[in-house]
Amino acid sequence: MALLEFFLGLAVGLGIWFWQYTQFQKRLQQVLRRLPSEATEIALPSINLLQRAIVKQKEDNTQLQAKIDLCEYLLEVAPVGHLQVDEENQLLCCNPQAQQLLNIQRWKAGQYRLLLELVRSYELDHLIEQTRDRQQPQAIEWVFHPTFTNAVSLGEAQPRTLRAYSYPLPEGRVSVFIENRQPLVDIAASRDRTLSDLAHELKTPLTSIRLIAETLEQQLEPPLQRWAERILPEIDRLIKLVQEWLELNQLETNSKLNRQSLELRSLINTVWESLEPLAQNKKMQLSYSGLEAVWLKADESRLYRLFLNIFDNSIKYSPPEGKIEVKLSLIAADQVQIDIIDSGSGFPSTDLPHVFDRLYRGDPSRTRQPLTHPSCSISAGSGLGLAIARQIVLAHGGTIKAMNHPQSGAWLQVLLPGVLANPQN
Repeated sequence: MALLEFFLGLAVGLGIWFWQYTQFQKRLQQVLRRLPSEATEIALPSINLLQRAIVKQKEDNTQLQAKIDLCEYLLEVAPVGHLQVDEENQLLCCNPQAQQLLNIQRWKAGQYRLLLELVRSYELDHLIEQTRDRQQPQAIEWVFHPTFTNAVSLGEAQPRTLRAYSYPLPEGRVSVFIENRQPLVDIAASRDRTLSDLAHELKTPLTSIRLIAETLEQQLEPPLQRWAERILPEIDRLIKLVQEWLELNQLETNSKLNRQSLELRSLINTVWESLEPLAQNKKMQLSYSGLEAVWLKADESRLYRLFLNIFDNSIKYSPPEGKIEVKLSLIAADQVQIDIIDSGSGFPSTDLPHVFDRLYRGDPSRTRQPLTHPSCSISAGSGLGLAIARQIVLAHGGTIKAMNHPQSGAWLQVLLPGVLANPQN
């Protein structure tokens, strides 16, 4: 009886062992099927193949960890700031540059704190939310005002211009790279101040030179007199260039406007009448369509200058007997759209992004020519006309866009707010 029980227990034990061995072999085969093909091509027992695979996996893990360490090191020493937040906007990692740019003082690696508690910046928070919602890279540039916990540091706080680039990551995380733009902003401001000061210094001697040239023109006799006649238009061009540069700098530094009620179509007609000599010289006409009367709350002198510069360019680059189309339309209750289309060859595609830049002349046809009608107070190819126009539109809270019309020439589209339902307002 005891012997029977022994063999029965042995049979049960062998059965359990065989079942476990079978399950182990199945799991082993499943693991082997997941291995790279080159690991299973060698005719070795399963255990040896698994050992080789484990060794290979350890080597791969070591290489991967080395790459991770290298990336972390590069982020630490990178000249731009970097931070990463999770799906709840908790700060996961932040390199020293980002801590310095955003003035993050109460955070250490391994802590989980809401970004908004550490950085009081609506723009950065909105950028992260926008990136997470759209699942697309985003970019923003803004002026960041650091916050400090003590009054001593508060007096040293200086706003800085930052630019951030954000990228969506898995599981709702977002990575943000931050660039300090303040040095470039300071350089640009210093350049503009220098050029503005230079323009101020040039204004007086240029006026004196013109007076001398006028005196010489009256006293000289042919053929020397014609040289003085050629000098005067060039001096006028330089004086107008200086005046327009000063005007542009004034618009950028002081955008205060003298807003009053004005009727837009009447203003456009007045501007066109002031350019009548140039238009008649090329037998050009103004074609108006759209709303009959649009009342705006705007600075009349600034808008006069805006249309003067645009019409000047349109006349200059349109062929003889052409026309300039102006169309007014309301796109919102308080916003008017002004489309100005000339009959020229349009903007070259390479010039479109730069037509509002200062002194930009991408088109070879933009040559410097003296005014044929001195009575018209317009620019003779200074390269600042559209730059001034853009600054005037921005000062009014509007936008201006340059395009090419599919059936005509250059197309400038201006959007201006401040439409009045009641002209008496």
